Amino acid sequence: MGTPGERRGEPAAVVEEVDRGRAGPEADAPQGGDNDAGTVALALPERTEPRRSRAKVALWLAAAIVVILVAGLVGTAAYIQGRIEAGIERIDDPFASLTDRPDDGSATGSSDRAGPAPSAAVNILILGSDSRISAGDPSQWTYGAQRTDAIMVLQVSGDRQHAYVMSIPRDSWVDIPGHGTHKLNAAYSFGGPPLMIQTVEALTGIHLDHFAIADFESFSELTDELGGVEIAMPNGMDNAGVALPPGAHTLDGEQALAYARQRYGVPGGDFGRVQRQQNWMRSILQAAYRRDVLTDPLALVGLLETVARTVAVDEGFTIGEMRNLALSMRSVRPEDLTLMTAPYTGTGRSPDGAQSIVLLDAARLDALCRAFTADSVASYLEVNPGAVVTLPAEVP
Repeated sequence: MGTPGERRGEPAAVVEEVDRGRAGPEADAPQGGDNDAGTVALALPERTEPRRSRAKVALWLAAAIVVILVAGLVGTAAYIQGRIEAGIERIDDPFASLTDRPDDGSATGSSDRAGPAPSAAVNILILGSDSRISAGDPSQWTYGAQRTDAIMVLQVSGDRQHAYVMSIPRDSWVDIPGHGTHKLNAAYSFGGPPLMIQTVEALTGIHLDHFAIADFESFSELTDELGGVEIAMPNGMDNAGVALPPGAHTLDGEQALAYARQRYGVPGGDFGRVQRQQNWMRSILQAAYRRDVLTDPLALVGLLETVARTVAVDEGFTIGEMRNLALSMRSVRPEDLTLMTAPYTGTGRSPDGAQSIVLLDAARLDALCRAFTADSVASYLEVNPGAVVTLPAEVP
């Protein structure tokens, strides 16, 4: 299939140049706290792109997948499906080698790769990375060469009335099967998509039905494709050359990047930045509905082709399956999407003192994940309003 650069008409050396300097899985390069290691620049010929937040890419991808699902309602024409399908990169089945997986609740058990039952919740693991090398062409994956810096579980409820996104901090200190305890994002470096799936399933007990990953090429184009997104900023912003007073603003792609990447003066530090990124994702969905993109065939094709350029999904997640899922989600609206962060107690240091890590709240995480598994997230959040940090209506 070739490397990502070769598939897009770029020399393989470009990809090699990016990966050559990447740290291995035990690297001491900080990835959380007050640093900005979650950004990377691609030095492409005759073009300079700004350093961009990996976490925001996965948030965008979550929004993009939801848009694809809902867009299936009006995208059933064969020519639309063909054009979008041609643009999506496929990953050889990353579930094939996995055993002892959480039960998916189907009659055939957790090994069923035909997909969940029509009435069952659908769970998708979404990653953001600087390269899809271990995705579209597994033979190009190199031990220690890639990490993924945003990890999210997207669930579409069994009644198809709601969708939930749980962000799991990349620096969460967890057990990685066969490798001991490390930061969660090291699982991708150690073993690519299969090990990341296995690690997240072991951590959460949630059976994952599909897998998706995004790289960083043109991900801000989605915002521009929609004509910008409206974001309220009670404190205004001044970052990366973008200065805006307090109030509501329509941001283009580059301005939205600056908003999501702001490091200083953001309440809550890195966790506050996650909420800004989630706010940006929510604004994308609101823009798609507000501007009737999903009912305008020409606008829809442009939007989905933009999404497809930066998405790789497992081979079982076909456009047909997306369409069928979308048909069952016809009543879902942006307000039916709940974004949350996996419960944590704070930050700390690894046992050797070398790494800044996120300490998950095991008891609260277990309770939330049981709700995901039982397809009862809505009732859990209602009964336990303070147990999980969800995205508020207004983000500082």
